[in-house]
Amino acid sequence: MHVIAIDGPAGSGKSTVARRLAERLGLDYLDTGAMYRAVAFAALRRGLDPEDLEAVARMARQLEIVVDADGVRVDDVDATIEIRGPEVTRAVSAVAANPGVRTELVHRQREWVRGRAGAVVEGRDIGTVVFPDAAFKAYLTARLDVRAGRRHREVTDMAYEAVAADMARRDTIDSGRVDGPLACSDDAVQIDTSDRDADAIVEELLQALGEATT
Repeated sequence: MHVIAIDGPAGSGKSTVARRLAERLGLDYLDTGAMYRAVAFAALRRGLDPEDLEAVARMARQLEIVVDADGVRVDDVDATIEIRGPEVTRAVSAVAANPGVRTELVHRQREWVRGRAGAVVEGRDIGTVVFPDAAFKAYLTARLDVRAGRRHREVTDMAYEAVAADMARRDTIDSGRVDGPLACSDDAVQIDTSDRDADAIVEELLQALGEATT
């Protein structure tokens, strides 16, 4: 199986870059962050405390989650827009730090890739935990002010300061969690996306990918 792993913090541009890279390579694309957001969405919808480890993990094992080009569906409910809202954004780090949730979703991510000729998979621990033997790994990052500005343009109902504070909080939680922390694999190509557009980064990755496979 030919896996290209793209990791990085929120707002680093990894989703846009990973999606375009997959299109250029003719590969399927999986946004694993959307899967964790789907679980957070479902927990809130059911009135569960996102920090209730056992209840949320139990629910996650029962959920039907579909993440594809058409969006995100949770138990056949279209959650594409809702999972990007501020309520889910505030809850997702607690859900992603849940060991039971991570075990379930990592299993599903590996199953999703199995049987495919290749895929571009993006998240926070793809190259370190989910697919440590990925054929190619990249880690995208950017300055906090740039990342917050990008996310603020997507979440217009939150003030920039609130977005930046929430993003800094998520960085701390995601980097410090015990299971699948946000981390850069030693063998990943590292790219700072702060002052560059997605197409230029895709071209750099294609060049690095070509060099890595020759």
